[in-house]
Amino acid sequence: MTQVIAINGSPRKTWNTATLLGHALEGAKSLEADTELVHLYDLGYKGCTSCFSCKLVGGKSYGKCALQDDLTPVLERIRNADALILGSPIYVGTATGEMRSFLERLVFPYLVYDAARSSLFSRKMPTGFIYTMGADETRVKDMAYEAQFRLTSSLLERIFGPSEWFMVTDTLQFEDYSKYVSSGFDPETKARRRREVFPEDFKKAFEMGKRLGKKMPPRKGGIDTRVAGNGRED
Repeated sequence: MTQVIAINGSPRKTWNTATLLGHALEGAKSLEADTELVHLYDLGYKGCTSCFSCKLVGGKSYGKCALQDDLTPVLERIRNADALILGSPIYVGTATGEMRSFLERLVFPYLVYDAARSSLFSRKMPTGFIYTMGADETRVKDMAYEAQFRLTSSLLERIFGPSEWFMVTDTLQFEDYSKYVSSGFDPETKARRRREVFPEDFKKAFEMGKRLGKKMPPRKGGIDTRVAGNGRED
């Protein structure tokens, strides 16, 4: 059975990002895929510590993060998954700190320090990324967010294979804007957009999950066996 894992980089488990990831997994389930949703804020972990154990010639952790914490079993499940869907709100201009730390731990061990920046992930695993943000389309353009999203997608594509993303803008941040200092937003416009536009975003997420949940070709294994044992080709 196809296994699809979604990673929630938001501290909220029932709001914009998590809801969209849920719809993406429903899309995968429509093809009878086995699904899992991981909430990063439930885990205790840190980002890459530059120990370079994942690149040590002959090292037992070559091609694999050596840190042992709550993220370790998640990374192992992703190693054996068929598709991966990420989701994060935009905090201070980029994905959340938890998501960035997760990406460091996920991507760096597979990246080879050679001229081609080869990948040790020796099969194709499609990935998707859903970004949510309170900013409207005009501000998103002014802040050049899309260039950043394309860069992350390019990195995921280099390591794992086909990658796609979409963003959901002008999201509802609070149920009651009167309780917060937020005069830069129009609560009525936000609420109307949530009623009228957000359901369309659900459909986009569902279709992404459906695309990524399609049965993938037979696996070769997570790490190229020519290099996993001793850090070099024999």
